[in-house]
Amino acid sequence: MPTPLSLTIVPGINDSTAKHWQSRWQATQTDAVRIRPVSWDEPDLQDWVGAVDAAVTTPDTIIVAHSLGCLAAATWLAQNPGRVRGALLVAPPDRSGPRFPPAAPTFQAAEPETLGTPALVVASADDPFCALGTARTLAAVWGAGFVEVGSRGHINIASKLGDWPAGRALLDEFAESLAGMVR
Repeated sequence: MPTPLSLTIVPGINDSTAKHWQSRWQATQTDAVRIRPVSWDEPDLQDWVGAVDAAVTTPDTIIVAHSLGCLAAATWLAQNPGRVRGALLVAPPDRSGPRFPPAAPTFQAAEPETLGTPALVVASADDPFCALGTARTLAAVWGAGFVEVGSRGHINIASKLGDWPAGRALLDEFAESLAGMVR
């Protein structure tokens, strides 16, 4: 059952194709909105943060971010505490890791800080873009909950997750916990 809250989809570098779980989730929920930065291929943090701001149209929103999108979403959340119900941040990359995309240097300057909004970080034990311990530390700095989903790589198309029903169950459980919160 889809969450009753709106979704703002924040993909990673180059956007998510139709086969990515984010796109599949968006297709099942008519009120889901995807960010539209102009710098998909050479990501600029401020462009992406502005795109998140433009996409969030209601406080009854959960941001669903993947990879580089987690850093954009986290930057926006820290600047706009309480403007959305929460955020599901899946497979955030290590800003100082050897596999961080060289096309996204402005994202490396995004210092993690407390988000001021309920959030849940989802990480894989064998993500090539972020060690599990680094993801756990990032969640702690953000003030977010943390869920490890086993060995799922970067939790993307290469992980062969399809609709990723286990991830959708995490989202729905998280959304249910947020729905009961007083605003």
